[in-house]
Amino acid sequence: MFGGKGGLGKTTFSAATAYYLAKQGKRVLVFSVDPQASLSDIFKRDIFGKGPTEIMPNLYAQEIDADRRVKEYQQEIRQKILDMYGMDKIPEEIESYIQAAAAEPAMEESAIFDEVVDIVVKGGYDYYIYDLVPLGHALYYLSMASVYDEWIDKITNLRQQMREYDQVAAVMRRDKELDEDAILNELLYIKERINKSSGILTDKEKTAFFFVITAEQMIITDTVKAAELFAKFDVPLSGYVVNRVLSETLKQQEIPEYLKNRFVMQEKYLKVIDETFKNQILAYVPEMDRDVTGLEMIEKLAITMFGNV
Repeated sequence: MFGGKGGLGKTTFSAATAYYLAKQGKRVLVFSVDPQASLSDIFKRDIFGKGPTEIMPNLYAQEIDADRRVKEYQQEIRQKILDMYGMDKIPEEIESYIQAAAAEPAMEESAIFDEVVDIVVKGGYDYYIYDLVPLGHALYYLSMASVYDEWIDKITNLRQQMREYDQVAAVMRRDKELDEDAILNELLYIKERINKSSGILTDKEKTAFFFVITAEQMIITDTVKAAELFAKFDVPLSGYVVNRVLSETLKQQEIPEYLKNRFVMQEKYLKVIDETFKNQILAYVPEMDRDVTGLEMIEKLAITMFGNV
């Protein structure tokens, strides 16, 4: 997972890492839930809402269409209600509630979270590269697993208690064995999926989280705060990658006053980064001479990050 504030290079690092691993013969899926994600721009392919799309041998990319996912999610809810209660049609008041809920941000986030769980649980790839949304939203998504888990636990326990009372009542009435509890089974199914995906995302043997930062005061300050919050959700932080470092060779040349000032600022904040993050800094990636779009530039960035591909 690559995380950090918007516009620092999460998506380009995600694409370059996926490219490198694919070149090593690993089957890789790089995906994003950010509606403003730029994987389509970086790979120069319209992949939005089209599911896993093959970019090159071993490399697949996916951008989730939240609107379509919400509609699918609504339909899944309708179908489960029909199946559970043996109805032919959704009652009008419940349909109104489903329609109203679709306008709530929670419905979109829940649907997207469910899609991420699907991607992680389904399997089929050697590596998954998760191009996270900017910090605040990323924390929200990552925290949803523990929030959902706690909520499902309470509801499941309550349902199980009700089930026990029903069984006692059935025995007293000399009724036949109770039918299978479809709602309880659905809750246990959701809980199993959340636990499985949460287990993968917080397993240090399986998952690595990298913060992308640049040599700027606000970025450093926000990243320190975010790292503390991420740690509370057991996100396995593996290190920091410093992006857009200006080349020292450029400094030796005749350059405009603007660039000289940028060098002064960079030196100041690179020292702050060294002192703040110490041995957790994994790499300093230089400012590229062009935008990273297309496989040629992605390969160039991958070589810069990992060496020959």
